[in-house]
Amino acid sequence: MLTDDGVPIEAAYRPARRSAHGPPGSADGSGRRAGEGDGAASGDGDGAAGVPGQRPADGPVIVVAHGFTGSLDRPAVRRVAEVFAGHAAVVTFSFRGHGRSGGRTTVGDREVLDLAAAVRWARSLGHRRVATVGFSMGGSVVIRHAALYGPNAPADGPVPGLPGPPEPPAPPGPPGAAGAEHDRRAEHDRRTEARTDAVVAVSAPARWYYRGTAPMRRVHWVVTRPAGRLVGRYGLRTRIDTRGWDPVPLSPVGSVPLIAPVPLLVVHGDRDAYFPVDHPYSLLAAAPSPDAVELWLERGMGHAENAVAPPLLHRIAGWLDGR
Repeated sequence: MLTDDGVPIEAAYRPARRSAHGPPGSADGSGRRAGEGDGAASGDGDGAAGVPGQRPADGPVIVVAHGFTGSLDRPAVRRVAEVFAGHAAVVTFSFRGHGRSGGRTTVGDREVLDLAAAVRWARSLGHRRVATVGFSMGGSVVIRHAALYGPNAPADGPVPGLPGPPEPPAPPGPPGAAGAEHDRRAEHDRRTEARTDAVVAVSAPARWYYRGTAPMRRVHWVVTRPAGRLVGRYGLRTRIDTRGWDPVPLSPVGSVPLIAPVPLLVVHGDRDAYFPVDHPYSLLAAAPSPDAVELWLERGMGHAENAVAPPLLHRIAGWLDGR
């Protein structure tokens, strides 16, 4: 699939193992990859459930956004998808600069376009209810995505805070006022297709440029120094953009007030070596109302997808089931 700024993104679809909404998935639960003979690269989704020309029945789908240096093939991400598939269909993808996706990572800025493309693809497969679950960098991305594409964003026209060049215009419609209205409706539909219905951010930062822990100082060295980017490319298999943010994207804590009424769950470990607990508490404090954000502070949990045990993943999926 392609993002709005033209970056090819690898993605995979895993049908729900047990679903009252449609046929079960394959025996190994692996599903299909975007572009593997199913039309997914162009977004039509035919045959994505393993039956050529057949679309999955309506049912919920969880789109998983991995952390920095991750990819859809990393064992921790595959484990997350396998647990979630017991509750809903799952879409995994690799952010730009990661795995077999194109481009270079901007460490949370343009990645919101990658997530928007994945959500659109999930909807093109027949799913009308989409939840996004992000880990670490992916957690910041799902929060910003929910704000920038949510009910409080403009219905048409440029989205404030979206990175890079504006989204390409819709195909030209009739001339004059009728054409302008056609373009507005097309843009509204495209924006709506990228929206999420529920958000879970696991081990997410609240603010940018945090260097208060040794692991985050190492991350900054990898991202900002030439030698660090070489380590990222050849040691961590992550290609990093050399350009700085311009402008600085909307922060996660600045995004939280724009998400409601879409439900947001923040999950964080009290032994997170990257982001201490003031980050989740800052996200909670930014909520526009007491019931807009729910916080789970998990005792003994470390950082991101590598630290999330299956029982917690089942609880997260259960929370989504209730929404």
